[in-house]
Amino acid sequence: MSKNKFETNAIRNQLKRSQHLEHSVPLYMTSSFVFEDAEDMRASFAEEKERNIYSRYSNPNSSEFVDKVCQMEGAEAGFAFASGMAAVFSTLAALLEGGDHILSARSIFGSTHSLFSSFFPKWNILHTYFKIDELDGLEELITPKTKLIYAETPTNPGVDVLDLEMLGNIAKKHNLILVIDNCFASPYLQQPIKFGADLVIHSGTKLMDGQGRVLAGVTVGQSALVDKIYRFSRITGPALSPFNAWVLSKSLETLAVRVDRHCENALKLATFLEDHDQVNWVKYPFLKSHPKYGIAKKQMKAGGCVVAFEVKGGLTAGQRFFDSIKLLSLSANLGDSRSIVTHPASTTHSKLTSEERAETGITDGMVRVSVGLEHIDDIIDDIAQALG
Repeated sequence: MSKNKFETNAIRNQLKRSQHLEHSVPLYMTSSFVFEDAEDMRASFAEEKERNIYSRYSNPNSSEFVDKVCQMEGAEAGFAFASGMAAVFSTLAALLEGGDHILSARSIFGSTHSLFSSFFPKWNILHTYFKIDELDGLEELITPKTKLIYAETPTNPGVDVLDLEMLGNIAKKHNLILVIDNCFASPYLQQPIKFGADLVIHSGTKLMDGQGRVLAGVTVGQSALVDKIYRFSRITGPALSPFNAWVLSKSLETLAVRVDRHCENALKLATFLEDHDQVNWVKYPFLKSHPKYGIAKKQMKAGGCVVAFEVKGGLTAGQRFFDSIKLLSLSANLGDSRSIVTHPASTTHSKLTSEERAETGITDGMVRVSVGLEHIDDIIDDIAQALG
């Protein structure tokens, strides 16, 4: 591992220069790679040599991207995927077998919930949800068939925080795999492996890209586990494209600078909303009013880019708020340079029943703001006029 700081490694960790001595890493837009002779080809396919064979397996651009994320997260190995959900599915599908049991936090991304509830049961992979504020009773839910613990922190969309150290200790005690979705924090703000996670998943589409351009996912962690994920993925084909990998690797060079501004803006917005008479509640990890403020301060460098709040007046007031937004974007993405407002109940978590949304704190009036890089005064002005 380099002794340089995070920001320096994000910029200087690059592929070895080619014979052209380029300063910026080139794009390797090739589906396959050639061999010197028959023995070179045989040894490469026998994995006696570590080299690129086919871009479904590996590509110089995706390898550079993965290497950067591994260094940022303190991971041994990783694999890059075409989307965040491809990373979630492939990671779990590679590690689980029929009859295995997942213990998952109840507050997770809507598509991950659909994966657990609608698709995995077809292969006799079952799950049990635990409430994020009841970790003390988590061990009671572990069965002889439990294989892994899955969680997001901060959570989507409610920006709740789970105690990574507690989860890590429980997983280690019971010999379970701990998988953490670190998308909302990014590796700049939080490194779950330090607290006991075995694998960390990111949707690179979010803060890693940071400008709403490309889809991507990545899983990093213990090399023995990543090897299983790699072997599953080279057969099933969810690999990240070279172009998207190149975009992401360049984007990571500015991750720290961007996320610092995201966090600064988000905290100012959250503080403004906390005092607004048309808002019932606000959640942001680095607000002292957040129920897990102490844990957030322990495991995160700053609070991230997402603020959640509830508009007074329920669904009607919420719709009026969204229709009144002028500057901010109405979209379902997050981590973009442009601020985005989302109505989780009708978009990202619309596939959940009203009861399931209520269990995770998603109310009809809830608003999720991905706070961007615009001037904070303009962000606040737009939200203030929409609330008014």
